[in-house]
This record gives sequence, structure tokens and C-alpha cells, in this order.
Amino acid sequence: MHMAINQNHPFEEIDGVRCAVVEKNLSPERLNFLKELLEYNGYSVVIKDSPPPKTQAKEGEEPAAPAPETFTLAVTDVRFNVTNAIFGRLLRTKKNEIVTRAYWFQEESVSNDTIPYYQKK
Repeated sequence: MHMAINQNHPFEEIDGVRCAVVEKNLSPERLNFLKELLEYNGYSVVIKDSPPPKTQAKEGEEPAAPAPETFTLAVTDVRFNVTNAIFGRLLRTKKNEIVTRAYWFQEESVSNDTIPYYQKK
């Protein structure tokens, strides 16, 4: 078992394949956005259902509603690191724009890298 050097570069084995975890607990919409973006950039994407939260109903209480379906997204390139990919300007959109932090987090629908992230309000 190998450990990540730090928490920003987690690994997981999914279906027998060692992967770099990109994000966990993704909604289906977020999953589709990142899957498309990463595959466009040449990464092999691996997806698995996120485990349900570990909660138990107390005696006399009704069980909690089922958790919404979420997913874990990983890539088979274990060298992949989200922070390096964004700030190293390594990812591109389908319009050949450099993927910005705001675009990655879906805060902006268009990736505009002419304004540095630290100057955005």
C-alpha cells in the first residue's frame, strides 16, 4: 500500500487499477463536466459510486432519507494532480482555452486566463 505524499495527491485502487483521485462525492452534473474535460485532455477516467455516509438511526427514530447518489472520479495517470494541472496551465477546453481555476470549479462558464486568479473578485 502506498501513501500519497500529501493530501492534495490522493491515490486509490479502483477495480484493480491504481488511480489518482481527482474529486470525491461528485454530483452527476459535476461528474459529467470533469469527465468530459479530462477525457478531452487525454486522461483515462475511472468512476465509482461514493460509499453512502455512515449514519444510523437512533432507537425510535425513522431512518434518514437515502443520501443523494454521488461519485468518485479518478484518472489512471497516477502523476495527475489537480493543483499542478490548473496552475501549471496544463489543461485545455474544447475551444483550446487554458483551463482556469474558476472554470475548473464551474464558477465561470468560459475559461478566461487573461486575468490572473488572484486579481479576480
